[in-house]
Amino acid sequence: MIMNDTLTSDVIGRRVEVNGEHATVRFSGIVPPVAGLWLGVEWDNPERGKHDGSHDGTVYFKCRHPTGGSFIRPNKVNFGVDFLTAVKNRYVLEDAPEEDGKGQIIIIGNKPVETIGFDSIIKQQSQLSKLQEISLRNCAVNCAGDKGAIAKACPNIRKVDLSRNLLSSWDEVLDIADQLKHLEVLNLSENKLSFPLASLTLTRAFPALKILALNRTGITWAEVLRCASGWPVLEELYLASNDLFISERPADVLQTLKLLDLSSNQSIDENQLFLIAYLPRLEQLILSDVGISSIHFPDAVTGHKTLMFPSLQYLIVNDNQISQWSFINELDKLQSLHALSCTRNPLMQGGKAAQTTRQFIIAKIGQLKTLNKCEILPEERRGAELDYRKAFGNEWKAAGGHQDPDRNRPNEEFVAAHPRYQLLCLKYGAPEDGELQTQQPFVLKNQLLSKNPMLKDHLLAFATLGAEAGCEELVGIVAFLTLKIKYPNQVDQKVLEKQLPASMTIQKVKGLLARLLRVPVSKLLLSYESPKMPGREIGLENDQQSLQFYSVESGDCLLVRW
Repeated sequence: MIMNDTLTSDVIGRRVEVNGEHATVRFSGIVPPVAGLWLGVEWDNPERGKHDGSHDGTVYFKCRHPTGGSFIRPNKVNFGVDFLTAVKNRYVLEDAPEEDGKGQIIIIGNKPVETIGFDSIIKQQSQLSKLQEISLRNCAVNCAGDKGAIAKACPNIRKVDLSRNLLSSWDEVLDIADQLKHLEVLNLSENKLSFPLASLTLTRAFPALKILALNRTGITWAEVLRCASGWPVLEELYLASNDLFISERPADVLQTLKLLDLSSNQSIDENQLFLIAYLPRLEQLILSDVGISSIHFPDAVTGHKTLMFPSLQYLIVNDNQISQWSFINELDKLQSLHALSCTRNPLMQGGKAAQTTRQFIIAKIGQLKTLNKCEILPEERRGAELDYRKAFGNEWKAAGGHQDPDRNRPNEEFVAAHPRYQLLCLKYGAPEDGELQTQQPFVLKNQLLSKNPMLKDHLLAFATLGAEAGCEELVGIVAFLTLKIKYPNQVDQKVLEKQLPASMTIQKVKGLLARLLRVPVSKLLLSYESPKMPGREIGLENDQQSLQFYSVESGDCLLVRW
């Protein structure tokens, strides 16, 4: 609807569209010295405007941004259309067959009557009545239209996308929803809505609504709670980018909620999260880009589970300021957490450290099954926990840890930093002294190689060729290990002795053995025994780690199974 220059009533607060840009009408009247009617609008995009609502020293309206306002002639403004008109424009007129001008004779009251377009009208009505899902995004919808018209034309709609339209109040949304009794999914994102000042009556509710999106609507937490009484069976609520501040605990509302998206609300902190921590059915919480850096569950000491978020299974904290392992330690206190996404945080560094960080997160959260959308297989968990146990073994000993259970008393500081370490010792056994020895042979050579990774790769390739060919001259270029290779499940295979680079990864060792034995790499399982730890077999589960990482030394024995 394009407004003419004489219409002035009931426009303040209305949402409008001008050349694809959305705005709210803040003023209607004369702006001297220019004659005629003007509308003062505040743009959603403040860069679109020219001033703050003032002209020649007179304040006609106020804007939140100094360049958020403009004066526009009414005939340049689109006030939008009603819901049903938008539906017909989108789903009927575009698809309806063209009229051929031929009529049809029907009998009405014993009189023959010629009808033109009668079949087309019936077909259009049939089309609308069958609709169950509609998308009216950016269709300039501003109201419900005639009372009862939506219910009559579209009685079966269950899913509606009304994002980025010209709806200006929650009452207008209710006028539409009252006529869609089967509505289950509603997207109202990017509508600048005014919300009621009091809680809604149950007579104006969404009885079947399960999914509601209110991203970028300007809604406050208090308004969420006031409207929530009208969502008795809501399961998913999306509230991203509203500058929300959670000010109070939900009381008798949102109790059916399973998913809550609070992304890009920069004011949210851990204290606010505690106010929603007792929603009984909340399974998924999205906290991406909220600026959170820490969390602590005060009701649970180290090694115990919190009563907060009792049903939470999936937590998303991407794009935040998480830089301390204490954040990850706290997540192990959640009773039901099975999946975590925490990408693009300072703690999650790139490069080679990324794999180590993943291992440590897996080791610190015992019940985790999926990390950053990648499934954690049993063998990965075992390898991660063994690597973690070894990586902090010396620190554990220095803090009072001991292989003798009666003398194993690490201090509180260590336990706070590594809450699951004692459990891992019970699961895999306390780390032996031989496992914790740090090998630093050829220090000068290693320093030179670390400054020239390309040289290191070439030398390792030569050494690997030497290992395969039995050429000691090539092997001797880099640090090497003399190892025996046994096959516990293959009695006919002879014991071999090979010289392998200490920096050779388990993956490359498997590749070498696969070529020697003519066995697929995927079937090989490696472990080793050391004379320093008789009767103890140590698995080599992580293909990306080196022999040196696992403290394999000359004289040790590789055990190969398939």
